[in-house]
Parts: sequence; C-alpha cells; structure tokens
Amino acid sequence: MTARFPRQARVRARADFDRVFKQGRRTAAPLLALHWLDDGAPPRLGLAVSRKVDATAVGRNRIKRALREQFRALRPRLRPGAYVVVARPAAANTASALLRAAMVSVLARAAALPPPPPGGTMPGASSACDPIPAPTPAASGE
Repeated sequence: MTARFPRQARVRARADFDRVFKQGRRTAAPLLALHWLDDGAPPRLGLAVSRKVDATAVGRNRIKRALREQFRALRPRLRPGAYVVVARPAAANTASALLRAAMVSVLARAAALPPPPPGGTMPGASSACDPIPAPTPAASGE
C-alpha cells in the first residue's frame, strides 16, 4: 500500500475552494477552521496556510504536512465531500501532534467522522447490572 496523497484526494482548483467557502459548513477551533461541503464525491482535502500564519515556507510546509498526514489516515472513515482546512496563526507555534489532534477535533465537531465506539469492554452491557466483585486474598484461601 502506498502512502502517497493522490491528486483525486485534493481540492486544487480555485473554483472548488470558492464553492466550499461559499456553500460549505464551517467549524472552527483555536488552531484551525474547517470548511466542509458534502458534494457526494470521495473525501478531498484543500489546505490554506497563509504567510500571516507563518512567515517562513518551512513553517507553513510543516503545518501542511501534519494536516495532510492526519487526513490521509482518516480518509477511509470520513464522509464524502470537499474539506478545506484553514490554519490560524496559533498553529505556527504548535507541535505536529497537537495540529493532528485539532484536525480530528474539528472533523468530529463537524460530524464528518463517525462517533467513537462506546467505552467499556462488554458491548451492550447494561449499567444497571452490578459487576461481580473480585475475590479478596483472604477469601481465596491463600
């Protein structure tokens, strides 16, 4: 399996960006803003990281690389549509792991990701049932 980011997984044309900004839903966080247009096509990513976010190309590319990596990992689970992520100035001084977590957060808030499975080890277990207590060392005869 290749780890490349194929052309069909990108929002590239100016008209596509404009359409997503105009018709899409917006969800924001302190580090990122997400514009999402559910157009029925497979998930595609567009990135907007301006010089106002980071004056250096190295910094802007680091932000884009982290966001692209997270999108690539989540792409099979995402709902169809065009996703445009706009980085905010606070993203310049943020670690890549936190950028990826912020992206997951805005995708979840936009309902683009399916909800996480319920916690616990027993699916469908009722909370009304009392768990069986663990035996104490005195009761086990040791």
